[in-house]
Amino acid sequence: MMPHLHDQAREGALRHVSVLRDEAVDALAPVDGGFYIDGTFGAGGYSRALLEMADCRVLGIDRDPTAIAGGAQLVESAQGRLALVQGRFGDVSRIVEELGAERVDGVVLDLGVSSMQLDTAERGFSFRFDGPLDMRMGTDGPSAADLVNEMAEKDLAALIRALGEERRANAVARAIVADRAKARFETTLQLARVVESVVGRSNDAIHPATRTFQALRIAVNDELGELARALFAAEAILSPGGRLAVVSFHSLEDRIVKTFLAERSRTTSGVSRHSPATFTAPPTFIPIIRSATPGDDEIAGNPRARSARLRAAERTDAPAREDGDPLAYGVPYLPALADFLG
Repeated sequence: MMPHLHDQAREGALRHVSVLRDEAVDALAPVDGGFYIDGTFGAGGYSRALLEMADCRVLGIDRDPTAIAGGAQLVESAQGRLALVQGRFGDVSRIVEELGAERVDGVVLDLGVSSMQLDTAERGFSFRFDGPLDMRMGTDGPSAADLVNEMAEKDLAALIRALGEERRANAVARAIVADRAKARFETTLQLARVVESVVGRSNDAIHPATRTFQALRIAVNDELGELARALFAAEAILSPGGRLAVVSFHSLEDRIVKTFLAERSRTTSGVSRHSPATFTAPPTFIPIIRSATPGDDEIAGNPRARSARLRAAERTDAPAREDGDPLAYGVPYLPALADFLG
């Protein structure tokens, strides 16, 4: 095992705890001389663990420029073994190709929003602080405020229902449209109060605006589409024996990962006692971890870990398949959103 990196390079990790980090990195089984992709660099928790487990190289990718800037000390401590790129993990194939590499030995993805983003009021991800209604992980494209203020009521309701799994989506959208006729939505608390007035408080600990905020964040950042593209890309760039590990935080993400790995590891389909097996293309992945969740100790130390789930698989030597239709893997069909995002 490699010696620990300089303590200064750990300061960013104090702001964000990588969930299921040890399990995900163990699943990748890093080796000396290997090349690994941390597709969601954040505060560098997974990258740091990979660098400490083996004398390997790591490429960290993050849409958030503040995350890339915050990783400067870790880059310096890694002494040439870590490079950071600002970009989308759905573009990992292109990013790797531009760096002159053909194959990688492992890819890890930690989905969703980071604690650093949630805890920074100016980013507009959380209703715990009053800040601008933004929610963009990068710096481009429409913000959450743009969606809330400009989408048609029926399209806003469809978005909140599909991406937030909010049962009262129609009523929430109706209230938003009524309020924006009086004044444009600009802040997180402004929106949270309107949603709460419709949904009401329940006996559980979940704030009534949680599902609506989740839906807007996923929509603004096209998180589910990015995930599907990243899974297709990982299949294309992983070497035989290379490994993929994905940590998801809600059912929409996990469903896409589960469906992809199940379909890519299946050897037959349509099997029943009434009809012969229909053979598909050779499996491109072999499951390693079908489903793992955090233990009680990790949840106690980091409550945000409670909904996390890890899935991991090993790449076979079968040729990568053509990219599939994201809709077939669980990405909701929201044409109005696609038009809005351009």
